[in-house]
Amino acid sequence: MGNTGRVPMGAKLTYGLGAVAYGIKDNGFSTFLLLFYNQVVGLPAAQVSFVIAIALVFDALIDPALGVMSDRTHTKWGRRHPWLYASALPIAVTWMLLWHPPQGSQTMILAYLGLVAVLARAAIATNEVPSLAMAPEMTMDYHERTVVLRYRFLFGWIGGMAMLMLAYAVFLAPPIGAMSGPEAFGGFSAYGIFGGVVMALAVLVSALGTHKLLAKPPANRIEVESFGATLKGMRQTLSNRAFVILTLAGVFGYTNQYVGFAISQYNLNFVWQLNSAQLIIYSLALLSGVVIIFLLITPIAHALGKVRAASILTFLSAFFVTSSYWLRLAGLMPEPGDPALLPTFLVLNTTGTALGVGAMIIGASMMSDVVEASQEETGRREEGLFFAGTLFMQKCASGVGIVLTGLILSLSDFPANARAGQVSVDVIDRYTMIFCIVTLTLSSFAALVFLRFPFGQAEHDARVAKLAVASAEKG
Repeated sequence: MGNTGRVPMGAKLTYGLGAVAYGIKDNGFSTFLLLFYNQVVGLPAAQVSFVIAIALVFDALIDPALGVMSDRTHTKWGRRHPWLYASALPIAVTWMLLWHPPQGSQTMILAYLGLVAVLARAAIATNEVPSLAMAPEMTMDYHERTVVLRYRFLFGWIGGMAMLMLAYAVFLAPPIGAMSGPEAFGGFSAYGIFGGVVMALAVLVSALGTHKLLAKPPANRIEVESFGATLKGMRQTLSNRAFVILTLAGVFGYTNQYVGFAISQYNLNFVWQLNSAQLIIYSLALLSGVVIIFLLITPIAHALGKVRAASILTFLSAFFVTSSYWLRLAGLMPEPGDPALLPTFLVLNTTGTALGVGAMIIGASMMSDVVEASQEETGRREEGLFFAGTLFMQKCASGVGIVLTGLILSLSDFPANARAGQVSVDVIDRYTMIFCIVTLTLSSFAALVFLRFPFGQAEHDARVAKLAVASAEKG
C-alpha cells in the first residue's frame, strides 16, 4: 500500500512545478491560439475553431493509450519517470512550431495548424498523464490529496499567468509585437520560442525533484496483456460509476472553462477595451485569486465535504464571472475608460475565476479517490488510465469550448480583423448575452452532476483500511 500520511514539502513543490508546462500550453491554446490564427494570420474564426476542435479530439484518443502504457511501464525508475524525462524535448519543439505557421493558402495553413496542434497536445500528454497519475501514489489520505493537487493547480496557473503577463507586457506590446494584424507575427514568434524553453525546463526539474520519492517500481505490478484483454480491462475500469459521474461533471465544467479562456481576449479587448497596463493588472489579479483559493480550498473541503464544495463552487463561479456582463447589459456597469471599470470588473471576475479553480482542484482530488474504489472492484491500481480519461475529457471539452466560442462569435456577427472601440454596440450586446447564457447553462449542469458522486470521506477511509488489511495478508 502507498503512503497514508503527509507528503514532504519538497515533493509537493517539485510535483507542482511540472504543471508550469501544462499551464503555459493550456493558456496559450485557450487564450491566444484562436486569436492568433484569426486576427493575425487572417483565417476565419469558425474554420480555425473547427480545426482546433477536430485536432484536439483526435489527440485526445492518445491519452487512454498513454495511461495504459504508463500503468504497465516496468523500469528501475518506476512507471512514470521515464515518460517525464522523455517528454521535455518534444514539448519544446512542437510548441515552437505551433506559433510559426508557413506561408500558403488557407487550406494549407489550416492543415498545418491541425497537425501541429495534435503533436503539441500529444507531447504534453506524455508528461501530464503520468504526472497526474503520481498524485494518488503520493498519498492515500483523503484531504492530503487535495493539499497535494492544489500545488499542481497553483503552479499551472503561475505558468499560464506569467506567460500571459509577458505576452501583454513584452511579446505583444510595441515595438516587438501587437495584439492583431501582421505586425503581431514577431511577438507571437518570440512568445512561442520562450514558452517552449520554459516548458521543457519545468518538466525536467519536476522529474528530478520527485525522482527520489517516486522513481521506483510499484508494489502492485500490472502485467502486459493481449490487446483484447487490455481493452476489456479498460472498459471494466472506466465503467466505474464514480469515474463516469466525475467525467460528466468535467465535460460541462471544463467546456465552460475553455469557453471563458478562448473568449477572454475578445472580452478584454472589445467589451472592456483594456489597455496593456490594465491587462497586466488583470493577469496579476487572476493570479492573486488563485493564490487565495490555494490557501482556502483545504478548509473549504473540510467544512463542506468534497462533493458539496465542488458543486457550490462551480455554480458560484459562473454567477460571479457573468455578473459584470449582466450589469453592463442593464446599464449599471462603468463604461470603458471610466476609472471605476477596472476595479469593479476585477473583483467580480477574479472571484469567479478563483472559485472555478477551487472546484477543479476538488474534482481532481475526487478523481484520486476513485483509484481505490476501482481497485476494490478490479484488483488493479490504474492511476494512469483514470487520469488519462480525465485528460481525454478535458481535451474533448476544450474542443467543444472552442467550437462554442466560434459559434458565439458567428451568431453575434462579430467581425474579423476588428479593432477595439470600432465594433457596434448591438454586436457587443448580442455577443455578451449569448456568452452569459452559455456560461450559466454549462455551470448549472456541472454543479448538479457533482452532487451525484457516490461516496465521501467515511467510505474512502473504510476502503483504504480494507485494502491495507488485504495487502498485509497477501504480503
